[in-house]
Amino acid sequence: MRTFSNALAFAALLLSTTAYAQAAPVAAATSKAAVQPWLYEGSDVPVDDTWTFGVLPNGLRYAVKKNDVPAGQVSIRVRIDAGALHEDDDEQGFAHLIEHLSFRGSTFVPDGEAKRIWQRFGVTFGSDSNAQTTPTQTVYKLDLPNATPEKLDESLKIISGMIRKPRISPNALNAERAIVLAELRENSGAQMIYSDALRQHAFQGQRLASRSTIGTPETLQAADAIRLAAFHDRWYRPENAVVIIAGDMEPAKLANLVQKYFNEWKGKGQSAPEPDFGDPSPQGTPARVLIEPTLPNTVSLAYLRPWRKVNDTILYNEQLLIDALALQIINRRLEVQARNGGNYLFAQIAQEDISRTADATLVSLTPIGDQWEAATRDVRAIIADAVMTPPSVVDIDRERALFGNALRTMLDSYPFEAAAKQADDIVSAVDIRETVAAPKTVMVVYEGMKDKFTPERLLESTKKLFSADVTRLMVSSPVTIPDADNRALAALNASVAANTSARLSENNLGFAALPKLGAPGKLEAEDTVSRLDMTRLVLSNGVRALLYPNKAESGQIRVLVRFGRGYQAVNPDQGDLLWAGPLVLPENGIGNIKRTEIDQMVNGRRIELNFSVDDDAFQFEANTRPDDLADQLILIATKLEHPGWDAAPVERAKALATSGYASFEMSATSVLQRDLEYLLRNKDARWKAATPAEVAKIDAAKFESYWQPLMAQGPVEVLLFGDFDKAIALAALEKSFGAMTPRAPLPVSAAAAELRFPAPTAAPVRLTHRGASDQTAAVMAWPTGGGISGITEGRQLETLAAIFRDRLFEKFRAEQAASYSPDMAANWPIDFNSGGYLMAYTQVKPADVDRFFAFTDTVAADLIANPVSADELQRAVEPTKQAIERAASGNSFWLNQLKGATYNAERFVALGKLYSDYNNVTPAILQSLAKRYFVKDKAWKLVVAPQSGDSAVTASAL
Repeated sequence: MRTFSNALAFAALLLSTTAYAQAAPVAAATSKAAVQPWLYEGSDVPVDDTWTFGVLPNGLRYAVKKNDVPAGQVSIRVRIDAGALHEDDDEQGFAHLIEHLSFRGSTFVPDGEAKRIWQRFGVTFGSDSNAQTTPTQTVYKLDLPNATPEKLDESLKIISGMIRKPRISPNALNAERAIVLAELRENSGAQMIYSDALRQHAFQGQRLASRSTIGTPETLQAADAIRLAAFHDRWYRPENAVVIIAGDMEPAKLANLVQKYFNEWKGKGQSAPEPDFGDPSPQGTPARVLIEPTLPNTVSLAYLRPWRKVNDTILYNEQLLIDALALQIINRRLEVQARNGGNYLFAQIAQEDISRTADATLVSLTPIGDQWEAATRDVRAIIADAVMTPPSVVDIDRERALFGNALRTMLDSYPFEAAAKQADDIVSAVDIRETVAAPKTVMVVYEGMKDKFTPERLLESTKKLFSADVTRLMVSSPVTIPDADNRALAALNASVAANTSARLSENNLGFAALPKLGAPGKLEAEDTVSRLDMTRLVLSNGVRALLYPNKAESGQIRVLVRFGRGYQAVNPDQGDLLWAGPLVLPENGIGNIKRTEIDQMVNGRRIELNFSVDDDAFQFEANTRPDDLADQLILIATKLEHPGWDAAPVERAKALATSGYASFEMSATSVLQRDLEYLLRNKDARWKAATPAEVAKIDAAKFESYWQPLMAQGPVEVLLFGDFDKAIALAALEKSFGAMTPRAPLPVSAAAAELRFPAPTAAPVRLTHRGASDQTAAVMAWPTGGGISGITEGRQLETLAAIFRDRLFEKFRAEQAASYSPDMAANWPIDFNSGGYLMAYTQVKPADVDRFFAFTDTVAADLIANPVSADELQRAVEPTKQAIERAASGNSFWLNQLKGATYNAERFVALGKLYSDYNNVTPAILQSLAKRYFVKDKAWKLVVAPQSGDSAVTASAL
């Protein structure tokens, strides 16, 4: 089965499968009939009959199904069994380069025209249409909104041309080679150095060690059209291809389209056998130390075994579930140790089948400071305990409850799981040579295993997970380590005593142990937003709520609790500790109850405690289910009334902020992640990344002194969107948030309510990074406005930005190949009446900075002087409209649009005109906005250049 991916992000790893519905019709008659669908050959896993499987006479395999989430969309995936591992040494990067050339054009469409056609259909380039090359495959993706039969037919025609007959000409190659080299340049830096070093070290003696997907500058420069075409002919063959289509159309029609555009495809020449990827080899160096000044200390351990194709049977999947539960027990112990003051910030263990190259158990950890040896010893001691002593029945039952909760969530989610996700699951299953299973099958298998989760079976599984043909360790350090090689080898091989102290207590607390709330409140006022079928409530203590019961996401309820004023709660000069809230507040407990005890309290239930700071409010957010709603509300309300002030999470957050700060200098992009928002807000300290010196001044007492009054702020608003009964939800609200002490809304100071855009600059503000010497970021921004009353203009500016972005892509990238990812963004803060901006951004070679600024000025001047064409406007607006229609099928969309609406009814008005604001924009409106905002004398510029490339550049701008 396609196993253990996104479905258990909060539990561990679990079976990722496909949805169930009505059985799909039989495929078209000209396909080969099969008693057992091709994906299930050699397996006893029950076939997911919501999919129709077929094989064309030429060997191409396909899978199609009807899925109307979101309505009207069809998701297409074409997988080619060829990636970086299929390249010869002198072909490195060819698979990825062909992916680029395929999107550029084919015999069916002129150069660059596929992108424009799909934009007219409502496709957003980069998210709806994209491709990915990995070591083992190349996958072409299209999510087609509003997929009429005509649009779908045209799209399959385009994709089939891309796959079968891409335009591999010298001119196309030269243009796309420059773009790929720009991509390589923009992605280079410390993170790529680390990834390459880890891959080369872990897989010494195997093909994967020397295969970077993007290739090398030397092989890319040496590529020619003849050799690229030969690579294409060798691997792009129908027997190496799988077409997956899932969407809002009958399977028989989808299968007919596969036949129509792929049935006549024939491979050229003889097919080639797959290269030998090799087995993990004990030869080589078991330990390695990488010195990279801009990366924090990290340690990676790999326990490697040979990868083999398996018979994907139920018995095999039962063992995977046992393995996953064994790892989850260890991961929980690792987290307990970290919370209790271990020598590491984070540690995680996972089992992965890596690129059909190794069956691996991977350990990653982030030490506190330079304590990498002690941290490694701590983690290995917990592993040593796990392989020596079986878990208790209580340990197993705790994790089984967590798994069961995750499986129920997966089962509940499937009726509204997107077709794109399910198509991707088939792709992943094919890649690792396994199957998919309907969620009911997964649940039946799991529930039938109750007697198999024994301490003895878990111990046996744990021992196998940490046995290996090869074990390797890599340390990354920002500073030179004396005697590094010997110390790293000792960290890997030294004997460690088993640590039994990280095992959890068997005495679990219940909700009765939480601090007590007051007497339940009463409903004071209620009215209905009839057009949206929502209910606004006011409780007797002043808490307001917005309820939207619906079945869009069966079995799920999205909870958003907003309180206080968020970024507007403090003046700009008092914003120095806002950054710490999201790191500490979810972790520092409730009253005297610590976070680990809370985790045990809610184990096996869907109850969450996520915290964030929004422009106008602080927020606790959760995704729960109907049975857990009442206690979910109790937990958040009690957190607000009785926040805990455990010191340990403060120290952990300090260590995290300190260890990661140097990483901001690893590239131009990471410097922007640290400083851009702060600079665009005129150095407002509320958006400043704290320096290590500033972090060092914080302690638990200062954190509590700062955040205690903020946690006590009003007003309070609760939004419940999802599958619940209104009367039951009201009763739960009265007992939780209605029982809180009344909180009066606090006024916002004039200083806190204002966002300022920086003053225009004659010369760019200049910062530096410590990454690659050929990597520079350039930013040009213009001030606009803000406020919900002007939201129509903010949306019109998004359309203007989309047109600007498309011109950057088509000219600055596709034609000039000066940058891989130029971009344009519009920001219109609806909770501030100022501070918005339009911003053009790119990464270029240092010598091309002025070229980017000149090009940006040229685009702005043209938008001022000339109205955009009807076609260009359509290609900007249609993807936005389609994105809105698709997003509106889920509750997250409505929640984000209406947060704050119980206190500001303008949000309802803004939502009501969302679609029309985009639909009614005209060339004249956009030209008017360009004239108003693209004022050259108001532009603000920023350059982030390499330290090694410009000695005059300093970081003094901050």
